[in-house]
Amino acid sequence: MSADTQRVALITDSTCDIPLAMREQYRIYVAALYVIWGSEQLRDGVDIDAETFYRRLATDPVHPTTSQPTPKDFVDIIEQARRDGAEEAVIITLSDRLSGTLDSAKQAAGMVDMPVTCYDSRSISMGLGWQVIAAARAREAGADAAEMVAAADRARRHTAVLFTVDTLEYLHRGGRIGAAAKLLASALQIKPQLIIDPQVGIVEAGERVRTRKKALEAVYDGFFRRMDISKPMHLTVMHVNAYEEASLLEQRIRKEYPAAELFVTTTSPVIGVHGGPGTVGITGYYEG
Repeated sequence: MSADTQRVALITDSTCDIPLAMREQYRIYVAALYVIWGSEQLRDGVDIDAETFYRRLATDPVHPTTSQPTPKDFVDIIEQARRDGAEEAVIITLSDRLSGTLDSAKQAAGMVDMPVTCYDSRSISMGLGWQVIAAARAREAGADAAEMVAAADRARRHTAVLFTVDTLEYLHRGGRIGAAAKLLASALQIKPQLIIDPQVGIVEAGERVRTRKKALEAVYDGFFRRMDISKPMHLTVMHVNAYEEASLLEQRIRKEYPAAELFVTTTSPVIGVHGGPGTVGITGYYEG
């Protein structure tokens, strides 16, 4: 990365699910959220990785909770970026309707003596991650901070995030079920299609079905109804300890739809706390 592209630091949070190789390629700084497990406070992706998390989740009687990065966490990253040559920073976080992470970033912005722009992705997982990558690629092409945010915003407006969970219990425990709460009245064994609206950034209820197969089909069909398949698409199949199903979805997409980029990713432990094992979804955006 050239000195010019290091001038604007790009910071996101650990729910972005961007693969490590891409984080390193584009020099993306990541603020870790926290998994609170009894008396333990574990940094998402730092003190606990996905494999360890899901293995423990299956056996530990204590259910973990989560917490956003502190303003100091963001300040520390901004200061590190300054030492690395940055003169300003862009911070893109998960939806502020799902977490207080954006508020922590905004507080940090007022605590440092360099320009910091904070942007709400109104999304999570690679719905957030693709926006960050769009900003990074704009920076590679010479964009300034405002143009990086504009690139993220263009991606956001064409982003879709659809997923299904094996049970609504984890979303219910974590208080993140949002507009989908009405599903609980129909019993927790429902296999719902859940949607994160890129305009408002909350979890909304989509189609309700009672089998896993139909739930995955609803996610698949619903996602591609939201895409302009004539445009280049950047896609990810995300999962919580459900690699086989995610891999089958990836293979189906490769056969049926052209994609500029497509890969499978395991979600961060913080997302796993709220989605639970068996969460599978498709995230991505189309250019335009």
